[in-house]
Amino acid sequence: MVEWITSTGLTDYREAEAWMEARVADIHKGVADECIWLVEHPPLYTAGTSAKSDDLTDPDRFPVFDTKRGGQYTYHGPGQRVAYTILDVGKRGHDVRLFVQQLEAWVIAALKEFNVDGAIREGRVGVWVDRPDKPRTDTGGIAEDKIAAIGIRLRKWISFHGISINVEPDLGHFDGIVPCGITQHGVTSLVDLGLPVTMDDVDVALQKSFGKIFTSL
Repeated sequence: MVEWITSTGLTDYREAEAWMEARVADIHKGVADECIWLVEHPPLYTAGTSAKSDDLTDPDRFPVFDTKRGGQYTYHGPGQRVAYTILDVGKRGHDVRLFVQQLEAWVIAALKEFNVDGAIREGRVGVWVDRPDKPRTDTGGIAEDKIAAIGIRLRKWISFHGISINVEPDLGHFDGIVPCGITQHGVTSLVDLGLPVTMDDVDVALQKSFGKIFTSL
C-alpha cells in the first residue's frame, strides 16, 4: 500500500531530506510502506546533479541547497505543492525511464482535472503548457511556460525527491535562477493561468490521478 502524508505549514528542506532518507531505509528493510509526502517549503533554491553555476543568477536571494537528485536548479516555496515520491522502483520493474515517464503522466493527469493540457517536450525536463496569450517566441512558435518540475534520486531502487506543481507561488522568485537551465521559456502556475485552484484541490487531483498511472503493490 502507498501511504499518503500531508504536512501543514512550511517544511525545512534539510529536515525533509533526512526524513526521506530514513523512510527509504525503512522501505528497503520492509518495515514501512511506500509513501507520497505532500509538503510546502519556505523560499529556497536546490541544485541537482546537473546544475551549472551560471544558472544561479542571484545566489544571495534565498538559501541554496546542493542535492543529489537529478536535474539542475529548481525553486521551491510557498504556494507550490511538492510531492515527494518514495516508491519501490525495483518492485515496479527496475525501469528508471519508465518511472520518470509515469511521474510525467501523473502530473499531466492531475492537471487535466483542471482542464489544463500539460505536455512534455523533447530535451526539456518537467511539464509545460502552451501560452497562446503571450507573444510568440523569436522563432515564431507559440510561447510555452513550465508549470511542474521533476527530479528524482534512487537508493537501492527506492525513489525519493519527486515532483513539484506551481499552484500559486510568487513567480518572481524564479528570477534568481535559470529554471532547469531553460532560458527561452517562462514559468507559470495554475492561478497565473486564471484558475481559482487551491492546494487542497491539487492534493485531491494528485491522489485521484495516481491510481490511474501507478499500481499499488
